[in-house]
Amino acid sequence: MPENSVTENSVPAPSPAPGVRMPLLVLYTERLEECRDFYGALGLAFEREKHGDGPEHYAAVLADGTVFELYPAGARPTGRLRLGLDIDGGRARPPLAPGRHVLTDPDGRKVDVAAARPGTAPPPGRE
Repeated sequence: MPENSVTENSVPAPSPAPGVRMPLLVLYTERLEECRDFYGALGLAFEREKHGDGPEHYAAVLADGTVFELYPAGARPTGRLRLGLDIDGGRARPPLAPGRHVLTDPDGRKVDVAAARPGTAPPPGRE
């Protein structure tokens, strides 16, 4: 069967994009503190930042080096987005049982969380 073929019960695995990384993800929100609390409860360690004349915002660095930032939306529309995070379920507040959880952040974005058992590595991919 070809590498990216689809059967009735499967979805093809995406092919890696050579040389492409995502070093930065910025979420604009009208609920800055609530989103910081929500994502912080999943294990992200946010620091408050302010660059020059820009707004105060929060930034966390993920295990792969991606910077995840929360910025006040101001006049920007926040739009729809679905995120996927692999976490240590034991570090979440409250702890999450191992497995897949679809949560909703304060702005209504769906967050697909793959929780690993406490003290183990997050699962490789999403089943």
